[in-house]
Amino acid sequence: MKSLTIAAGAFCLLGTASTVAGAAAPVTRTTELADFARSLGVTDEDLQKFTEKYSPRNGSSSSVEGACLLAQYVLGEPQVDASIVDQTAVEVNWSQTCQIEPHCVIQPRDASDVSVSLRIVEFFGTKFAVRSGGHSPNPGWASIGQEGVLVDLQRLNGVTLSDDRAFASVGPGGRWGDVYSTLDADKVVVMGGRLPSVGVGGLMLGGGYFHVSEQFGLAADNVKNFEVVLANGTTIDANADLNQDLFWALKGGGPNFGVVTRYDLYTIPVYDVWGEILIYSVDQAEDVLRAFDEWQKDGASDFKSTIALTVSLDSITVGLVYSEPVARRPDAFSPFGNLTPLATALPPLNTTFAFVAQLLQSAFPTLPGRHDYRGYSSRIDTELTIDMYNFWREKAIAVREATGANQTFAIQHVGQHLIDQGVEKGGNPLNIPTGDQQWWTTIIDWEDEQDDEVVRSVSIETTKKWKELGQSRGSHLDFEYMNDASRDQNPLRSYGAANLDRLKSIAASYDPKQVFQTQQNGGFLVSRA
Repeated sequence: MKSLTIAAGAFCLLGTASTVAGAAAPVTRTTELADFARSLGVTDEDLQKFTEKYSPRNGSSSSVEGACLLAQYVLGEPQVDASIVDQTAVEVNWSQTCQIEPHCVIQPRDASDVSVSLRIVEFFGTKFAVRSGGHSPNPGWASIGQEGVLVDLQRLNGVTLSDDRAFASVGPGGRWGDVYSTLDADKVVVMGGRLPSVGVGGLMLGGGYFHVSEQFGLAADNVKNFEVVLANGTTIDANADLNQDLFWALKGGGPNFGVVTRYDLYTIPVYDVWGEILIYSVDQAEDVLRAFDEWQKDGASDFKSTIALTVSLDSITVGLVYSEPVARRPDAFSPFGNLTPLATALPPLNTTFAFVAQLLQSAFPTLPGRHDYRGYSSRIDTELTIDMYNFWREKAIAVREATGANQTFAIQHVGQHLIDQGVEKGGNPLNIPTGDQQWWTTIIDWEDEQDDEVVRSVSIETTKKWKELGQSRGSHLDFEYMNDASRDQNPLRSYGAANLDRLKSIAASYDPKQVFQTQQNGGFLVSRA
């Protein structure tokens, strides 16, 4: 990011105004800014230095320059990068679609720093983005350009186990692989993300699907407490006793209410698990999909069993996981007994989720380039799934030949027990349809920005066709899982009108100035649903 070019001059704020609808009132008096700076602990000496550097002009750039400069004086330069771009800070985002240069990067050390950051962006009416792990490839999510401030939560990455081992306090800026490896020393597990490179915060706010979600619910259903910093800088707790409406909303309601600075996550009564990873030829695709659906319809009734199915253009990977150690492959996975894999990537063994995370890190490395994903949900309809696989494959191969883009998809089983767990643990806003279903998601990797439209067309056309055929067969579901949703999808609307209205009401209650709706750069916002 370019150096701040803030003209020196007299301390005159006349004419400065926010360009963001619904943001803070224009700063029009010298004393207003001076009083605000002092309220943040700025000394008179630093205030004088600030006024010598900051001479606001009309337009949004003046506001963001002021916000970045004041943040430096309040938090210290090590916490605020407002000089020549640190490219590593930009490249934290997984996808090049989100690797853009903000005016400055604020890296809070704790909830107090987050509070200061939000108070500053609210005061100046500055556009901002909040980044946990930066895994979303949706443009504008966890990223912002020169017009705004990036609040980067990477330093809030602590993992602390409670004395009674009942819960772990986890920072939003951590990565799930680090969370699991840290807790593995104490032989405990929490519900989180399956891919170790994914950040804590974004996954939790979207719901979070883990290996044993059928047994224990979504990751967000297993939160004991959220520590949240609101737009006005106030830090509160949201749990089953305090701020219960916010507690409900944060379990899948997205980045609409505040910045969560700590997740207290219940540990689960699982440590040792059984696993096996099999690789199949694409020539076996229909047989593998039939076996998977047979497991979905029968074997998945054993809640300890789960299957991670990943279909690429060159092979199919089937990961079998059972949430307790066993001496042989559990009967739940019997549909795969008659299929001969090309290879066994991991022979049957009893292991831990920390080890599984390490395997997944090796199998799914963080690759540079442009990425996208897209989700779709439906009832279990084997013949339609096979038809859609063939539809997707034909288009994906053609696009790969034209652009080099790599495309894969996964199918995640969601059964009634998962849904019931959410209800029993206090409810969440997702309003997942009752009954067995599957969540399909595709991941796309490519290099050239000029290919964006043609590459993304494969998943867009696939989900459109699946919806069309699914509606005619009675298997289509409107639900969209937020953590798999692409930029043009609308998961919050899929929660249903009643839940969306409730989320909007809660957002207005905890953020009456609508800072997160009008100043936040991206994300699935209730104001846009």
